This record gives sequence, structure tokens and C-alpha cells, in this order.
Amino acid sequence: MAFMKTGDFPCSNFINQELVEHMSATERILKLGLPKGSLQDSTLDLFAKAGFHFSVKSRSYFPSIDDDELEAILIRAQEMAHYVELGAFDVGLTGKDWIIETGADVVEVSDLVYSKASMRPVRWVLAVPESSSIQTVKDLEGKHIATEVVSIAKKYLEKNGVNAHVEFSWGATEVKPPELADAIVEVTETGSSLRANKLRIVDVLLESNTKLIANRQSWSDSWKREKIENMSMLLQGAINAQGKVGLKMNAPKSALEKLTTIIPALRQPTVSYLSDEDWVALEVIVEESVVRSVIPDLKRAGAEGIFEYSISKLID
Repeated sequence: MAFMKTGDFPCSNFINQELVEHMSATERILKLGLPKGSLQDSTLDLFAKAGFHFSVKSRSYFPSIDDDELEAILIRAQEMAHYVELGAFDVGLTGKDWIIETGADVVEVSDLVYSKASMRPVRWVLAVPESSSIQTVKDLEGKHIATEVVSIAKKYLEKNGVNAHVEFSWGATEVKPPELADAIVEVTETGSSLRANKLRIVDVLLESNTKLIANRQSWSDSWKREKIENMSMLLQGAINAQGKVGLKMNAPKSALEKLTTIIPALRQPTVSYLSDEDWVALEVIVEESVVRSVIPDLKRAGAEGIFEYSISKLID
């Protein structure tokens, strides 16, 4: 396998010989790349809810996993698509933004909409100091822009017919304007970091979310594909379950119609008939945010034995 040389890839902690040997091809082993950095904790938490429990030791890049068919390595999301394309990993998690930035040819298995602080996409935005005279992309003519996504920024400028200098930023991009750059293209989830650095958003270049991606050759292997598809299903189920809980209750059959109008169900509640033919049991999944108002209404409508339980996965 041929890897890129140092300098060919602008933002790399390059795979060294130890990593290559550790990830050597083995039958019945799926090589998984996990994002190291800002997404690491939320990703490991998502995998745990999906049923995959990793243990990460301090300063280790090789998490242990309670699945003998999985072998994982932590690596920066910026590099993930590149190494999945090369086959160093069979499958990995990275953002749509980094697939576009690196131009990697990979299979996009599924969207996993979660991020560092929330369960929503992130945005790459053009931002300038609050006091800047730059109001639109056209005002960037001849200006200096700092960003991690050089390719995305250059394509954006080309699309808008603007000539500007785009320089790769190795980090702390928000502090560069106005002394080191006229503008930046930076990722934001809530916008709080931009506001804290007295920056305002001029335009949105790209909305991105995490994706599960696979190497094309691995995807063509029936065993690996099934393993990847199963993983995708469980991860999607864990995301679907976020913010939802289950409710169970008993009620007289005469109250059933009224109760079903109260329950804000994802679908119609499951109704089971009890040994007492005048009573039924109901079970439903609802948004956790509505439980505090729904339970009193259910009680007043005749429900009894109401209890709430957490769910870790919801498979559509």
C-alpha cells in the first residue's frame, strides 16, 4: 500500500510504521477509524449507546473494544477519508466537509447527525471582524483569507468570481483577523466562539455532518459490508433514540380513545389487552421534553401505573 509522503497532505499526523503493522490485513477483522479530537468523546458515547464499548487509555491511539471482529484506531477526522480511501481503514467516521476537502473516493454509508455540543450539523462560514468593511464575498477581492479548508474556500471564491489569497491555518483561526488575515473560513456549531472573538458571519459556505464512510474494496466484501451495515443501523438507532423515552401505563378500556389523543406518539401507541377485559396496557415512545406535561394529563384521563424508561436505540 502506498501512502502519501510528508508534505503531500497539509494537516496530518501521518500513519507511521507502528500503525501500519497494527492495522495489517486480517480475516474477520473490520478496521475502524474513530475521530480523535473534538468529536472523540461524543463519538465514543454514541458507539456505547449503539452497543460498542471502547476503552481508551491515556495517550493511546488504539482503543480496546468488546468485539473481537473490530480493530480501532483514533485519528484526526481531517485525515480519515484519505486513509479510508487508501484502505488503511475499512470504515471510519468523518465529516462531509473533509470528504469534500480531500476529494476522497469513498462509499458514504450513512449520515450520522451529531456533533461536539449538539445533535445538529455544523457550518463552515466566512467571518470577518465586526468592524470590517467586508459585507459580501465580492468585497474579498485581493484580500487574505485563513482557513483549514483551503480547497473548499478556493472553490467558493471561484464560484463567486473573486480573486483572493487563501492560506492554510494550522489552528486558532479565530484570532487571526485583522492582523494576520482579512477574513477566515471557519467551522461553527453554535457561533459562540466567533462572537467571543468579535467576529461576524458574512456567508455560509457549507453545512456538514458526520458520515460513516467505507473503503470501496471493503464495501464489496460481503462479510465486511454486512458488518458495516449492522454498525450503521445501530448507530442510527442510537441517534434516533436521543431525547426520547418510553412510557407504559394501564388504563380502563373506556378511557382509551381519550388517552390516544393526549399521547404525542411517534406512531400510534401499542395497546395490549389484560386479563381483565375492561382494562388495557399502553406503551409508547415520546420526546422526553413533553413528559412532564403529558404524564399529569394521562393520569387525569384515567391512566394508572404510569412509568417512564430510557431507551438507547430506536430502529426505524
